[in-house]
Amino acid sequence: MLMNGFAGFMGLLQLAVIALAAFALIDAVFRREDAFRATDKQTKVFWLIILGVAFVVSLLFPILSFLPIIGLIASIVYIVDVRPAVRQISGGGGRGGNRGSSSDGPYGPYNGGR
Repeated sequence: MLMNGFAGFMGLLQLAVIALAAFALIDAVFRREDAFRATDKQTKVFWLIILGVAFVVSLLFPILSFLPIIGLIASIVYIVDVRPAVRQISGGGGRGGNRGSSSDGPYGPYNGGR
């Protein structure tokens, strides 16, 4: 009974690692190449290779082996460090993005002639 619970937990952990690697890879695919260069966070091709390898390794190897842990670290570095910097440069949407108000004009906010 205890081993079944541990195996179930490890299976869920492996799915979480796979999902994290897939999210990071898909996010990197849709980011602009020039934003990577502008932030000095390597190149887009570099991150696509690293995250692609991390995704494949997380699919092929069990979570307790060494390679998926390295892939997990690479995915976490991308999500925590590279992704916010690239989003800031490329103006990626989402919460807290650099979106202006609906009343903003080309020279700043419109105040109704006040």
